Amino acid sequence: MKTKHQQKALFLDRDGTINIDKGYVFRIEDFEFQPGIFELVLEYVSQGYLIFIITNQSGIARGLYTENDYLQLTEWMKDEFRKKGIPIEKVYHCPHLPELTGECECRKPKPGLIVEAINEYAIDAKNSVMIGDKKRDIVAGEKAGIGKNLYIQNLLEKGAYRTGNN
Repeated sequence: MKTKHQQKALFLDRDGTINIDKGYVFRIEDFEFQPGIFELVLEYVSQGYLIFIITNQSGIARGLYTENDYLQLTEWMKDEFRKKGIPIEKVYHCPHLPELTGECECRKPKPGLIVEAINEYAIDAKNSVMIGDKKRDIVAGEKAGIGKNLYIQNLLEKGAYRTGNN
């Protein structure tokens, strides 16, 4: 879905950012959206940002759930966003755990998945935003050249849903 001009994007971590982190969430019944997350993301959609999710999913490498379990939950989550008027362009995930699967370039804090999205969708990194709950999310965004890297905790606590107030 490449375009001739670069677009700005919002990159979101999943566990701890989109949903409450309960540790290796892979079942719909365990998935609880962060209060305020839909309002926050809708504000970016209204400003013309493409929406991407960038998530480490080491539970796959650990054998806690399968790739298929992860994909089923991801499709459900994307549908929930769609119902709120939020199109998710793509979800990128890293199923690896270096101790078990060896080193990779996609596990945050490495920027591999963000760089892949930037290249695949002609994203203007400097005018894009990464939101996460952990330092590794912020570091991955910085390494990928993302212009604004924000902690979800600060945004939700302040109710700073408007992109101009970040």
